[in-house]
Amino acid sequence: MTKNEIKALISLLDDNDHEVASHVEKQIVGLGTGVIPYLEEEWEETLNPDLQKKIEDLIHDLQFEGLSARIREWKENGAQDLLEGMYLVNSYLYPDIEFADISKTIDQLYFDAWTHMKEEMHPYDQVKALNNVLFREKRFSANTKNFHSPANSMLHLVLETKRGNPLTLCVIYMTLAQRLGMPVFGVNLPNLFILTYKQEGIQFYINVYNKGLILSKADIDNYILQLNLNPIDIFYEPCSNLEIVKRALRNLAFSFEKMNDPEKATEVTKLLAIITDEDPVV
Repeated sequence: MTKNEIKALISLLDDNDHEVASHVEKQIVGLGTGVIPYLEEEWEETLNPDLQKKIEDLIHDLQFEGLSARIREWKENGAQDLLEGMYLVNSYLYPDIEFADISKTIDQLYFDAWTHMKEEMHPYDQVKALNNVLFREKRFSANTKNFHSPANSMLHLVLETKRGNPLTLCVIYMTLAQRLGMPVFGVNLPNLFILTYKQEGIQFYINVYNKGLILSKADIDNYILQLNLNPIDIFYEPCSNLEIVKRALRNLAFSFEKMNDPEKATEVTKLLAIITDEDPVV
């Protein structure tokens, strides 16, 4: 369709005939996310609040469909880039944030950390050096005051405010560590996401939410015992990028539930279903 044809179609959204307006909506949705700039243009030009609301809902639906497709594609391509997966989670609330902006901030953090690294450093010293950069120099810390805020799951906001939940802080830490050549991976502990430094002959754990505190296997044993759970491998071993993004989506859905926003919680659950091969909750 030409630009004029699209604009003519959008102008029919406020047609008094409900069937016509409904048919137009379906046609617009069928055009995909490419029609969003035209909808935004119409929103700015009209003074009709009902039409503005209709356009806002259409834009949201189009963005959600587009995000669903991108998340599905990310999974089907092997979920190889964790930062991309977390960016897609970020895109649910902030579709206009560019991946390049997040990457640029991570690149700068990496450079700052790299300048503190020396060859043949002991693993503990590597962790301490990265801790020093992130928690002392850059002042990243746990967002304990607003633990359940959806903002804690938004990577660009965590990078901006330097406050996050265990998962987002771990993603930033792990991304930097791996770029620095450190064998650091995520661990899906109940109620607390942590990291493990694991290579042949050595394994220990890192509680990023507590400023990079180094933990032993015995510490993990005690933590699991306090929760009255049986020790199983997933509480000790690295998890996949896919599992990390699943947990990020669960966190986000739970945040919306805590905020009494069931519509957003349901939508995020639908995104989660896409990468868990489950039927979405309706």
